[in-house]
Amino acid sequence: MKPLAKTGRQCSWVSFFAAMSACVAARAGDQDSPASAEAKYVRNVTQLTFSSMGLGKAGEAYSSPDGKRIIFQATPEGQTEYQIYTMDLKTREPKMASTGKGACTCADFHPSKPKIIFASSHLDPTLGEPKPKKETRGYAWDFNEHMDIFEADPAGSNLRRLTDAPGYDAEGAYSPDGKSIVFTSSRDGDLEIYVMDADGKNPRRLTHGKGYDGGPFFSPDGKTILYRGDRRADDKMNLQIRMVSADGTNDRAVTDNPLFNWCPFWHPSGKWFIFTQADHAARERGEKPNYDLYTMSVDGTNLARITYDGEFDGLPVFSPDGTKLMWTSKRGGLSDAQVFIADWAGPD
Repeated sequence: MKPLAKTGRQCSWVSFFAAMSACVAARAGDQDSPASAEAKYVRNVTQLTFSSMGLGKAGEAYSSPDGKRIIFQATPEGQTEYQIYTMDLKTREPKMASTGKGACTCADFHPSKPKIIFASSHLDPTLGEPKPKKETRGYAWDFNEHMDIFEADPAGSNLRRLTDAPGYDAEGAYSPDGKSIVFTSSRDGDLEIYVMDADGKNPRRLTHGKGYDGGPFFSPDGKTILYRGDRRADDKMNLQIRMVSADGTNDRAVTDNPLFNWCPFWHPSGKWFIFTQADHAARERGEKPNYDLYTMSVDGTNLARITYDGEFDGLPVFSPDGTKLMWTSKRGGLSDAQVFIADWAGPD
């Protein structure tokens, strides 16, 4: 399967059926049991967060540069909105780093300084007021117009606002050298990918396609942005994995299929990435979509299925040295998703 042209809108019937065949083959796996099939890639699967820690649900965890801590989002017991927590992997004691107000998401450690970033709506002037219930279908995220990106010390002190443009600003991640932050914003009317200096100055837009673009991450060499994008305009939530150069050129699609391709993250080698895939059309067939993890080379080839559990597996990330895989899952009969970690046994 080859990458598309820059628009990501054209696909021949030949490439369409080739892509579908690759996806079907990868999703089918081999004749091994789900556990043995997973063991080819992940071993010593361990749950890191629990409801007994006072966390109603938890997920979207990222590693510190030294791999000793993680930062993640979770709902405090009795609350419905996510807050940001850090955790030392030895003590496994969650500590809130956000304000406890509003909703939070998408945190990251600075690669060389004792700083973190995360998005929060705690400055929303309508906090505490009843809001109309929104009708949602499948996975949906509330693009709160009061969501902004903040910088803080890992403990949450010295909080500083980095974005103040009208509209949604979130989904931020540092560049490998810590000098820039890539993020998603609706400041120009459409959800697009932007880059700004690490102090919030000099924001510049990278993508210009109609539809949602989000979840961006710098490549290990800082030259390419990996993200998810919706350019099909078919109202079926069939996000595709896309890449764009850090200067905004060479915006292209890596996947092209009628599936939900979500939350891609680089392997430290920079040669391939891991992401979540699901078939949302299953709902139309009266079935539950199954979210699983897959890997793929940067040129769109070598699709491989990683997880086979019958429950949700998503939001995967590698540790900085590539030896660990961390993701969000409801495996084991969990009613709410939690953070899991495992040894990565797959190819480098």
